[in-house]
Amino acid sequence: MSTKNIKIYSTPTCHFCHLAKDYFAEKGLKYEEYNVSTDLDKRKEMMQISGQMGVPVIDIEGEITVGFDQEKIDSLLGL
Repeated sequence: MSTKNIKIYSTPTCHFCHLAKDYFAEKGLKYEEYNVSTDLDKRKEMMQISGQMGVPVIDIEGEITVGFDQEKIDSLLGL
Protein backbone atom coordinates (compact mmCIF):
# COMPACT_ATOMS: atom_id res chain seq x y z
CA MET A 1 0.00 0.00 0.00
CA SER A 2 1.40 3.36 -1.01
CA THR A 3 1.62 6.02 1.66
CA LYS A 4 2.85 8.67 -0.73
CA ASN A 5 1.52 12.20 -0.54
CA ILE A 6 -1.05 12.63 -3.33
CA LYS A 7 -2.75 15.91 -4.25
CA ILE A 8 -5.25 16.37 -7.06
CA TYR A 9 -6.26 19.73 -8.46
CA SER A 10 -9.65 19.28 -10.08
CA THR A 11 -13.06 20.68 -10.95
CA PRO A 12 -16.45 19.09 -10.23
CA THR A 13 -17.33 18.75 -13.93
CA CYS A 14 -14.05 17.22 -15.14
CA HIS A 15 -14.50 13.66 -16.43
CA PHE A 16 -10.80 12.78 -16.13
CA CYS A 17 -10.71 14.19 -12.58
CA HIS A 18 -13.48 11.76 -11.65
CA LEU A 19 -11.60 8.89 -13.30
CA ALA A 20 -8.47 9.72 -11.29
CA LYS A 21 -10.35 10.02 -7.98
CA ASP A 22 -12.25 6.78 -8.66
CA TYR A 23 -8.95 5.07 -9.44
CA PHE A 24 -7.36 6.27 -6.19
CA ALA A 25 -10.45 5.10 -4.25
CA GLU A 26 -10.36 1.71 -6.00
CA LYS A 27 -6.71 1.33 -4.93
CA GLY A 28 -7.47 2.49 -1.38
CA LEU A 29 -5.24 5.55 -1.74
CA LYS A 30 -5.81 8.69 0.29
CA TYR A 31 -5.42 12.05 -1.43
CA GLU A 32 -5.95 15.75 -0.88
CA GLU A 33 -8.35 17.32 -3.36
CA TYR A 34 -8.43 20.98 -4.36
CA ASN A 35 -11.39 22.37 -6.29
CA VAL A 36 -9.70 24.93 -8.52
CA SER A 37 -13.02 26.21 -9.85
CA THR A 38 -13.67 27.86 -6.47
CA ASP A 39 -10.26 28.00 -4.72
CA LEU A 40 -8.34 30.77 -6.47
CA ASP A 41 -5.17 30.30 -4.40
CA LYS A 42 -5.01 26.61 -5.31
CA ARG A 43 -5.75 27.48 -8.96
CA LYS A 44 -2.70 29.79 -8.95
CA GLU A 45 -0.63 27.10 -7.25
CA MET A 46 -1.73 24.55 -9.86
CA MET A 47 -0.80 26.90 -12.70
CA GLN A 48 2.64 27.50 -11.15
CA ILE A 49 3.45 23.81 -10.81
CA SER A 50 1.95 22.63 -14.11
CA GLY A 51 2.24 25.70 -16.34
CA GLN A 52 -1.34 25.38 -17.54
CA MET A 53 -5.04 25.50 -16.66
CA GLY A 54 -5.96 21.93 -17.63
CA VAL A 55 -7.21 19.52 -14.98
CA PRO A 56 -6.63 17.19 -13.36
CA VAL A 57 -3.18 18.07 -12.16
CA ILE A 58 -1.92 15.30 -9.90
CA ASP A 59 1.02 15.86 -7.57
CA ILE A 60 2.61 12.68 -6.20
CA GLU A 61 5.51 13.55 -3.91
CA GLY A 62 6.32 16.60 -6.05
CA GLU A 63 6.11 14.75 -9.38
CA ILE A 64 3.47 16.40 -11.54
CA THR A 65 1.12 14.56 -13.89
CA VAL A 66 -1.32 16.50 -16.06
CA GLY A 67 -4.39 14.49 -16.96
CA PHE A 68 -5.20 10.95 -15.89
CA ASP A 69 -2.11 9.02 -17.04
CA GLN A 70 -2.64 5.71 -15.23
CA GLU A 71 0.68 4.23 -16.35
CA LYS A 72 2.67 7.21 -15.02
CA ILE A 73 0.60 7.32 -11.82
CA ASP A 74 1.22 3.60 -11.22
CA SER A 75 4.92 4.13 -11.81
CA LEU A 76 5.09 7.07 -9.36
CA LEU A 77 3.18 5.07 -6.75
CA GLY A 78 5.14 1.88 -7.28
CA LEU A 79 2.02 -0.10 -8.24
